[in-house]
Amino acid sequence: MDENGGSGTDDCPGGDWLFDVFSKRCPSRATLEHATGRWGSLTLGALYEGSLRFNALRRRVDGVSEKMLSQTLQALERDGLVHREAQPTNPPRVDYELTPLGRQVAERLLALIDLVENRMSEVMAARERYDGIHATQASR
Repeated sequence: MDENGGSGTDDCPGGDWLFDVFSKRCPSRATLEHATGRWGSLTLGALYEGSLRFNALRRRVDGVSEKMLSQTLQALERDGLVHREAQPTNPPRVDYELTPLGRQVAERLLALIDLVENRMSEVMAARERYDGIHATQASR
């Protein structure tokens, strides 16, 4: 471990090396960003409930654009968190579901989401205190 808390390696190739998300070249960082970004975490959370078609998923993840959801699903599929199943029907039917790894990641994200939702009154009170202090300082 180096002084920055990392492994001291410049890259993170895997194999005999341990992955280190704190290393800027480690591929685990991109996967963490895909899973914990706003749309990634909401997409994984929504898919935890079960397989969904694209438009149903878009409705469930309120506010995501078609383009952003498509990009998010592609990144999550590439990382092995989401499975895309295209049915040879007319019109084509595409279903998305979590892989076993995706389910494990989603379980942890949902625990965090639950914690945040259940503690929002504390967050809102902290925001009010912060805004009150900083509004006073800004008016000086």
